[in-house]
Amino acid sequence: MDEEQIRKILEDNYEDSKEDTVLSIMKQLYGKRMHSSLIIHAVYCSFFFALAIVCSILFFKTDQLQFQIMYAALFVCCIQFVTHMKTVYWQTLHRNGTKREIKRLELRIAELNETVKNK
Repeated sequence: MDEEQIRKILEDNYEDSKEDTVLSIMKQLYGKRMHSSLIIHAVYCSFFFALAIVCSILFFKTDQLQFQIMYAALFVCCIQFVTHMKTVYWQTLHRNGTKREIKRLELRIAELNETVKNK
């Protein structure tokens, strides 16, 4: 079996419907499997975002320089934590997608192996 025949078999069996779309990723994000991690993520992000808002309000209310520096530093730390949590959650989604893609490739290899044996 040469490369041209293998390419032809792959092109005939390829389906675009198996590709991940933004909608499928969002369905996975709000699915039952990710429900517990979504709740934990939302609680942490809400807490630190509220703390960042409080720090920004206190920053503008105080007149002492050392307290302004402290509130500004706390604001930056809270925003960085929220950003970090969102990045971790996004990486979790992509890890699950990568696992799913590896399983699809394994199935495609098995299907290709069967079609090559039959021909």
